[in-house]
Amino acid sequence: MLAKSRGLNVDCVAYDLEDSVTPGKKAEARQNLRNLLEQPRVAGIREQTVRINSVDSGYALDDLTEVLKAPNIDSIVIPKVNSPSDLHFVTDILRHVLPERHPFTPSPSSSSSPSPILLIALVESARSITDLPAICRASPYLSGLIFAAEDFALDLSLTRTPSLREFLYARSTIATCARAFNLPSTIDLVCTSYKGDEGLATLEEEARDGKRLGFNGKQCIHPTQVEVCERVFAPEQEEVNWAVRVAIADEKADKAGRGAWTLDGKMIDVPVVGKAKAIVAKAERCGFDVAAIREKWKDQEPE
Repeated sequence: MLAKSRGLNVDCVAYDLEDSVTPGKKAEARQNLRNLLEQPRVAGIREQTVRINSVDSGYALDDLTEVLKAPNIDSIVIPKVNSPSDLHFVTDILRHVLPERHPFTPSPSSSSSPSPILLIALVESARSITDLPAICRASPYLSGLIFAAEDFALDLSLTRTPSLREFLYARSTIATCARAFNLPSTIDLVCTSYKGDEGLATLEEEARDGKRLGFNGKQCIHPTQVEVCERVFAPEQEEVNWAVRVAIADEKADKAGRGAWTLDGKMIDVPVVGKAKAIVAKAERCGFDVAAIREKWKDQEPE
């Protein structure tokens, strides 16, 4: 399975040392994973991350000691982050084991130094939700939050329903805190349905719901889920066309000294322009030919 993962074309592959590995196999799994992450990178995987065991499990130190020896690891997923101290623990280990990538006092001139290993926190409990602002401030290497719905449901004795209504408060809190603290990754809950047309339809519905709440990605548990999630969380063609038109017209409006104007009969002002520019930037990252779209709409005028 580890070898097969190298054939994927995805934003990120998360290798698990927690729930999918029994206690008696932890040491073997760490060594296997280290061997994998010592191999040359493959073009299709843009980020390689490892989900270690929780800090309070007693396994986290051994996990980090082994996998941090591998050169091709980009981030660490930390499960059951219930307080800032969980992130303090991992941050201290990163600084001790890899000080050149995690200096205590980063130098302004260190742009050529290796990128730090980033941290992603799994939010799985009521305690985590109530302490989330402090958690978001706990490490300079924190880059995202992931909602672990099943463990959260267990903690609160909830029953997961197709509407996901029982998770609304938790999901909204995660998306809002991630934005408030400028964390780039806000990853929504796993969809446990993945087989057949019905499973993929459920996945798409969940993904669109997450996008509306402010999430910018979703956990996948099977390769068949990747295409749906990438399509949903990328801008749609009509959305990109609108954003490019706004950007072009705004450049002309700015030269004319107009702070507000209309497009297609709707008012355009600073917040709308900001949204449009963000969509254009995301479209470029998703592979849209923005230059060609700008050429098509180069004559767009502010109305």
